Amino acid sequence: MSHAVQERPVAMAPRRSLAHARLPRWTPAAIAVGSVAAGIGTGIAAGWHSKIQWGMLAALFFVLATYAITTKVEGSRQAKDRVATSLVWVCFVLAVIPLLSLAWVTVSKGVEVLDGYFLTHSMNGVLDAEAGGGVYHALLGTIEQVGIATLIAAPIGLLTAVYLVEYGTGKLAKAVTFFVDVMTGIPSIVAGLFILSTWTLMLDFGPSGFAGAMALAILMMPVVVRSTEEMLKLVPNELREASLALGVPKWRTILKVVLPTAIGGITTGVMLAIARITGETAPVLLLVFGTKLINPNPFEGAQSSLPLYVYEQYQVGTDAAVARAWAAALVLIAFVMILNLVARGIARWKAPKTGR
Repeated sequence: MSHAVQERPVAMAPRRSLAHARLPRWTPAAIAVGSVAAGIGTGIAAGWHSKIQWGMLAALFFVLATYAITTKVEGSRQAKDRVATSLVWVCFVLAVIPLLSLAWVTVSKGVEVLDGYFLTHSMNGVLDAEAGGGVYHALLGTIEQVGIATLIAAPIGLLTAVYLVEYGTGKLAKAVTFFVDVMTGIPSIVAGLFILSTWTLMLDFGPSGFAGAMALAILMMPVVVRSTEEMLKLVPNELREASLALGVPKWRTILKVVLPTAIGGITTGVMLAIARITGETAPVLLLVFGTKLINPNPFEGAQSSLPLYVYEQYQVGTDAAVARAWAAALVLIAFVMILNLVARGIARWKAPKTGR
């Protein structure tokens, strides 16, 4: 007896597309505009007159709206990713706004007095309460003091970092690392008091730009050591091994392979250290004393500096003195920016060429 086999249709599973719904590219910008409007509107309705409060509300609305809209369209997993990106952007904006505000205020108030006369004249014969005078003596003192401090701290910091990375083992390396960590956190006034007690009181030297430069060098050394140490650790060991395998001595490998590879990061670290000490006032006030006269000799007699000049002029409190303080602050910012640009150029020039 034959049985007829009845074929039943096999139920096919519905096809699922791998392509999910995506938000348009302009969605973040639209959400940002809407969040700003909502933040301002909510702040005004609540009676808040601070723009900072409006900005915080706008940032909160931006993150919440991003999560809600993305969850609705793309799913919760993609929403978490977009929220993380949104938080990064919010933190970036919150960090940039004070910086831009400071730069804008400094430029707008500093350009009122800043001109060729201000840069080429000192305060000799000018009362602090009067208009006129210039910043040349302070600019010259800052250049000399920072330059001497860099000449002292940069080689010592670089060689210390090379020792810790390439040679340092045992108790000596641990002790050096410990003292570098301790020096990183010391206040600037402590460095000034150390030089004051040794150079001025014990050795009986008078105030000078060199004394201030030594205190600034103490503050600069740990920053140079730490930044250079991290940059040297990023150099691949394969480069060292390849050079040593060719019979090149270790000192020459460090000089010709390791340091050129890390020159960009080392230069950045040195510039960060210079930027830190350029704005220091306490060591200069203790050791350099300040003066209204032009003193081109950093090894004898009192000198001035830009941070000390800003402090002195702002302390006077008159309109003319405060205007000079803002102009000197603008000169200080421009000085640090020029140094950074020069350092970037040197680092790019000395960096190893990667192309053929």
